[in-house]
Amino acid sequence: MLKIKESKMSELGKFWERASRIVNETLDELIPTEKDEPTRLHAAIRWSVFAGGKRFRPTLVLAVGHVFGAAEKQLLRTAAAVEMIHTYSLIHDDLPAMDNDSLRRGRATCHVKFDEATAILAGDRLQVLAFEAIADDESLSHETRIKLIAELAKSAAKMANGQQMDLEAEGRKVSLEELEKIHKNKTGAMINFSALAGAMIANASQKELQVITEYASNLGLLFQITDDLLDVTQTTENLGKTAGKDLIAEKATYPMFYGVEETQKLAKKVHQKTVAALGKIGKDTSLLVEIADFVLSREK
Repeated sequence: MLKIKESKMSELGKFWERASRIVNETLDELIPTEKDEPTRLHAAIRWSVFAGGKRFRPTLVLAVGHVFGAAEKQLLRTAAAVEMIHTYSLIHDDLPAMDNDSLRRGRATCHVKFDEATAILAGDRLQVLAFEAIADDESLSHETRIKLIAELAKSAAKMANGQQMDLEAEGRKVSLEELEKIHKNKTGAMINFSALAGAMIANASQKELQVITEYASNLGLLFQITDDLLDVTQTTENLGKTAGKDLIAEKATYPMFYGVEETQKLAKKVHQKTVAALGKIGKDTSLLVEIADFVLSREK
């Protein structure tokens, strides 16, 4: 479960709790039940989607949309689509051919619970469901749907590119430029889309879209830096996934490049840049600032 210090983040805590609930309700409506054929495939999808998780990316869609005045109903299917893409990527990342992990979100990974073929198909099906969710969203104009689908396709492609770059970087020394390129694609692309989608649905101005892109780009980098730190500083029990696996696989990470202490300092600098970007728009962005604060201080 997501843990937020209520004394410091009461607004975000309440928002996140509601966001997780309504996104889960939307996912439940959009994903076929375990009684629908093929039952094994749908059971595998639901095992992975409803295993818990922070719902960070869909919450970001809702938060940015909220800041710019979008109707909640218009944000929900896109928020659910983001979580579908994210979950598909986790299912495939965990496969023996890639990260070969047996634990995700505190329980068996999809291919361990079911089998590799079913896990591959579960990821494939989730990806298609994500685009279908936006394409069929009657609360949005056709123009907005097309723009969202195009941006999601670009971001999902970047995510896959980043995963390939990450695999190719294992076991070798990479430059800082390569490291940033890997994570800008693998992690940053979908976080960037999540924020941008909320602003797009709210019909934000071109300047506002640029500011949100800057915010999200820094937020994605911050998320990856803290994720790398958690892998080397937290336990498997706390993370709900195998701790220390980046070190074992000799992956390209910020702690491996800078060391833990310098990476912690880098995280604080990137956090400052993330928050500073929001000062360029004349809206109450306190909720987005709190999200950046949460990413900096998260423990899982």
